[in-house]
Amino acid sequence: MTFSDEELTRYARHLVLPQIGGQGQQRLKAARVCVVGAGGIGAAVVPALAGAGVGSLTIIDGDTVDLSNLQRQPLYRSRDIGEPKAALAAQFVRRLNPFVEVRPIERRIDKLNAPDLLAGHDLILDGTDNFATRLTVSDAAVKLGIALLSAAAVQFQGQVGLFRGKPCYRCFVGDAHDTDDCDTCVELGVLGALTGTVGNFAALMAIRMLAGAGDDPAGKLHLFDGLTGEWRQMRLPADPGCRTCGEQRSP
Repeated sequence: MTFSDEELTRYARHLVLPQIGGQGQQRLKAARVCVVGAGGIGAAVVPALAGAGVGSLTIIDGDTVDLSNLQRQPLYRSRDIGEPKAALAAQFVRRLNPFVEVRPIERRIDKLNAPDLLAGHDLILDGTDNFATRLTVSDAAVKLGIALLSAAAVQFQGQVGLFRGKPCYRCFVGDAHDTDDCDTCVELGVLGALTGTVGNFAALMAIRMLAGAGDDPAGKLHLFDGLTGEWRQMRLPADPGCRTCGEQRSP
């Protein structure tokens, strides 16, 4: 895989990094990433991955822009209210980096369509705002054998974790959150700047993984407290009884 002169200039700051260099940038160019959710997390993730030169981006989001989104979703403007987020995010990517192939999907992901929508990617990055959707995405990722980066932010708290089969996201949260009636940031609130912090951290982890830079962060959960500015890390054990990745997994 070769780079044009424009790409060499565009990615020059990556190419001089010993941990990335030409080989790592080639891996980024060959990567296929699916971003589920073009809200607060996605609004930070999409520009970071497109700018980094991830070759193929799929953006899944069935929502339209609402005035209340603009506090934390800088991909959009007041004139975009009522327009589909996935399409607008894709337009942003095309303006930012013509070397990225982008595919917007204006649908809400669910148990029925998740396998088809997520198949064929090297990494799924989930930035949705409810447990039911995150569990649906996680279950599909495990069955498809695709790595999952899950990122969330609510009030002043953020969390990011990379899951590669076992443990999975369901090992972390259990089965109690499969319904849609769990609280989201609509009810609980979220600091606008927090979603950018968490989203950019998730993008950093994605780039490291795809480029092969640094240690493998899989199986670790990173927690951020926006009131203290502190990060802490915890290792997640696999749950033998997990119905997705455990010994008694569902067919």
